[in-house]
Amino acid sequence: MVLCCLSPIAGRMVHADFDGGRLTSDAGVLVLAEIERRLGIAERLARCLTDSRAPGQVRHTLAEMIRFRVLLIAAGYADANDCDALRTDPAFKMALGHLPETGEDLCSQPTMCRLENLPTISALKRMMAIMVELFCDSFPAVPRRIVLDIDDTEDQVHGRQQLALFHAHYGERCFLPIHIYEAITGKPVAVILRPGKTPDGAEVTLVLRHVIHRIRARWPKVDILVRGDSHYGRPEAMAWCERNRIGYVLGLSGNKILLARVTGLAEDAAVSRLEGGDPAEKVRRYGEFRYAAKSWHVERRIVARVEASDRGTDSRFIATNLAGTPRWLYKAVYCARGQAENLVKAHKVHLASDRTSCTKATANQFRLVLHTAAYWLLHTLRGLAPRRSFWHRAQFDTLRLMLIKVAGRVTELATRIKVALPSSYPYRASLTLLVSRAARPP
Repeated sequence: MVLCCLSPIAGRMVHADFDGGRLTSDAGVLVLAEIERRLGIAERLARCLTDSRAPGQVRHTLAEMIRFRVLLIAAGYADANDCDALRTDPAFKMALGHLPETGEDLCSQPTMCRLENLPTISALKRMMAIMVELFCDSFPAVPRRIVLDIDDTEDQVHGRQQLALFHAHYGERCFLPIHIYEAITGKPVAVILRPGKTPDGAEVTLVLRHVIHRIRARWPKVDILVRGDSHYGRPEAMAWCERNRIGYVLGLSGNKILLARVTGLAEDAAVSRLEGGDPAEKVRRYGEFRYAAKSWHVERRIVARVEASDRGTDSRFIATNLAGTPRWLYKAVYCARGQAENLVKAHKVHLASDRTSCTKATANQFRLVLHTAAYWLLHTLRGLAPRRSFWHRAQFDTLRLMLIKVAGRVTELATRIKVALPSSYPYRASLTLLVSRAARPP
């Protein structure tokens, strides 16, 4: 098959044909494979599953299939259908320990779909615990303090998937999975599939209890701060944090009583703006007071931020058990929670974790676990880069485009396998450094 009708260049005809040999467009997955071996994610997750297949007829182990799926997701192939197109790709075969030419092909799409529907609820609980263990294992020493950002994101569904509900705010049927990240390092802690409705206090408390108890089992003395928006400012969650020496900074929905408590701040901000003379200027004031709703058993510290602009006055509230000035608590601590939205974006958009199209909720939760494992691969790859380099702050889609999508010709020889990369590849020094660091023992 020839690519015809290409325009001549400098008076010479252009001839393009598919005769370049055994090539791959994803040679960078060999680096991700080294990182996966370093973390041992596939083996950890496979141990949570029960393989009911006849041992004599098994061609692809559970760990191998999980590794293949996670590498596909990290390389930008988010669907199980991609297994059929890439099961013979030399780079992916080498990443799974198969010879590129004479080795057995990797598993197909039907086999991968059977894997996705294999986990039970008990197996998924073990997997979620494994992901928290992976988070703890990623630190070379016990940290003094960690900051857990908790948030949910809309995951639109099509069809009659389990747990799908209509959400009036989004105007469609969806899931609202909960994402938890460690804010200082950007590492994922847990991603939990849940119905398309706002979580109540009991659900928020249950999630925090399971995750934090697992962390505290490893690090009994670590200081933990939980941050979240008003979806998570529930009295049950705050009471649980207070009983378990957990710091919290949680958004609080405004009401008539709260707004009445900041009337003076609102008037002061509005007058200061008018006296300033600049109509585009925004004036902010911060304050604090003690407050207890009727359903609360104790009064809690409330921090208020009032902003006056050309659109009027806007008041926001947070509840916290931390010490510090109101301005610092709101601006430096609570607003920094916005970084979690970028982490959710990396998980949802760059790794396409909203491909939760299975009918069973257990299969969709397993997909979220696999996408979180792919997140770990790219996050670890980025962490191997020098701190002042471009790669240390690059988005996942940039890492994939520049470091994973690398063409290579693979040749299987009698005593070795040769991978010929492009001589014109512009990031050879960076890729060489990352491979050397990925190959070191953890």
